[in-house]
Amino acid sequence: MTESGKVRKALADWLPLWGPLGPQELKRAQFWSQGTSRASQRARSLDLSCPDAGLREEAWQDRKKRLTPPKLEPTQHGLTRAFILSPQPILYSYFRSSCSWRVRIALALKGIDYETVPINLIKDGGQQFSKDFQALNPMKQVPALKIDGITIHQSLAIIEYLEETRPTPRLLPQDPKKRASVRMISDLIAGGIQPLQNLSVLKQVEEKFQLTWAQNAIISGFNALEQILQSTAGTYCVGDEVTMADLCLVPQVANAERFKVDCTPYPTISSINKRLLVLEAFQVTHPCRQPDTPTELRA
Repeated sequence: MTESGKVRKALADWLPLWGPLGPQELKRAQFWSQGTSRASQRARSLDLSCPDAGLREEAWQDRKKRLTPPKLEPTQHGLTRAFILSPQPILYSYFRSSCSWRVRIALALKGIDYETVPINLIKDGGQQFSKDFQALNPMKQVPALKIDGITIHQSLAIIEYLEETRPTPRLLPQDPKKRASVRMISDLIAGGIQPLQNLSVLKQVEEKFQLTWAQNAIISGFNALEQILQSTAGTYCVGDEVTMADLCLVPQVANAERFKVDCTPYPTISSINKRLLVLEAFQVTHPCRQPDTPTELRA
């Protein structure tokens, strides 16, 4: 039996022993099997070009070692689930964090199951300043996502990683111009508006001026954003498909509402936000529905 055939047989024999698989787990297992099969066939065809049979076999055995994923190890039960399927991602999040909300929406849209570890940014002076969390994210900010054996900080970096490794549904358009627009809008919000009204910045402002400071930061950004969206928007921020820009827009509008910003002057922003909020992925990830949402703020 060929190497790829053995892999497929192992999957067929042992997957049932692990119990019911979710759709994402099954997809990962099938993708891994198919990818190994194709790589093996490609390597085998290259080895056949060598005229010496002994050298061909030696080259093939060497290629097999390099083709076999380092985490794939046989056990007495065959191929263990932990080695073939990625463990469940862990999202370090705060219910009210708009950056965390962006990532929660992306995970929901892509159908990725994950575990939430709440990091309270206020309690005990801020749990993000603990030694344990600082070791996880030296910037002492949420979100942080443990996934595929790595830890990623910064919401846009996380979303782009999810897009590159789990591209369905697409959050970045194929068209380069539209993709640039999505990134431009995302960066405008994530880099030009949200940080200026962030809790860490407001703490540096005298308390009686904090609300005005936050409002001015949001209004300045929304003045620019409204103008941009008038040229890029369809149903959503860029065209008629949900993109990374939309994942940034909704949490930022929520921030505007929290800081009592009048959004009447921004009809494009408001109408897009309204259409997005009826989508399930935006509802289930809403700050009022998180594990760490205080009882009085739940809906």
